Amino acid sequence: MTIRVVIADDQAMVRAGFALILDAEPDVEVVGEAHDGEAAVATVRQLRPDVVLMDVQMPNVDGIEATKRIASDGPGSCRVLILTTFERDDYVFEALQAGASGFLLKNSPPEDLIRAVRILAAGDALLAPAVTRRVVEEFCAAVRPRDDPRLALLTERESQVLRLLAAGRSNAELAAALGVGEGTVKTHVSHLLAKLNLRDRVQAVVFAYESGLVARGSQ
Repeated sequence: MTIRVVIADDQAMVRAGFALILDAEPDVEVVGEAHDGEAAVATVRQLRPDVVLMDVQMPNVDGIEATKRIASDGPGSCRVLILTTFERDDYVFEALQAGASGFLLKNSPPEDLIRAVRILAAGDALLAPAVTRRVVEEFCAAVRPRDDPRLALLTERESQVLRLLAAGRSNAELAAALGVGEGTVKTHVSHLLAKLNLRDRVQAVVFAYESGLVARGSQ
């Protein structure tokens, strides 16, 4: 199965470089490019790729806003990998909150880019759980948790799984904590993501803090 990718960056040479790296892989095909956020949204909606590489700073519509618009198309929409030259936590959080599924610095090795695209295409999130939790905790500290009616949709076990996800637990750690197999853990995670209408585990961690299910520093 070929992974279809769109590259959004305002610099033509950057787009060409990423395309050269990705098109060299037998399971990846760059199907489109965009020079700003507005064009990125239009291109993604037209071509329906699996992954879009999204620069943060672009003219007209920036990468964060473009990500938000793409994510608004629903859980089955294209997955967004944010690429930036800035290693700043606020960019990471804003991107995750907007609906991105991963974050990568532009100066990362080519093999990291290829790996990131494959990870997102497989339905996983790129950031390590510990990094995700640190970033979310820092910025949710300034956000007043709000009651979210979707919490009532979760079973007691699914709520427990969500709390453990917010603590940065891996599938193996979740299985050990719950006394079940990893297959059962994956089923619980899939069910809670579907009920909450969330894209992936990273978004689940953001939701856990914003909804007040998990308090900062409680894990």
